[in-house]
Amino acid sequence: MGHSQAEKAESRDRVLRIAARRVREEGMEQPGISALMKEAGLTHGGFYKHFDSRDDLMNQAAARALADGEEAMARAARANADVPRDGLIDAYLGARHRDTPGTGCALVTLGETAGRGGAEIKEAYEKQVRGYLDLIGAPGGGAEDRADAMVTLSALVGAMLMARAVADPELSDELLGTVAERLKQGSGTP
Repeated sequence: MGHSQAEKAESRDRVLRIAARRVREEGMEQPGISALMKEAGLTHGGFYKHFDSRDDLMNQAAARALADGEEAMARAARANADVPRDGLIDAYLGARHRDTPGTGCALVTLGETAGRGGAEIKEAYEKQVRGYLDLIGAPGGGAEDRADAMVTLSALVGAMLMARAVADPELSDELLGTVAERLKQGSGTP
């Protein structure tokens, strides 16, 4: 790859990284092309050298944001070698995850958008849901393990969504702490 091609690839990657962060923070409706390009240190006019349209960028940014979240969840699971599921729960339902949505799980931010979106965003969202279910569930587990993984993932995403949305910091902390405790006790299933 020539020097100019390498620079172009780095610029494109920088725009995608910034857009993925902004998608996790604000959803797909907010980030404008001008603001994203300015933050990347590029001009608005150079946008079309990298992407076909704003929708193209947003779909790629959403897919990247979702994939980044799966990598973070896998790292969190590995952090507790004895009980990987508990490591994942602690990291997901922690104050740091709540307070830094730009580096957090995009399932929380993109659920509604994916539900209303086209096939591309739905497929990216589904891929991450399936990946998380595999990560949470016992390898080679049966229907009961899969059901537990579904309840756990739903509780993780729902608790984080609510913890970010409420105004009372004590209630936010209580939501995260209570759901984490119940999931680790195994009482998150109906």
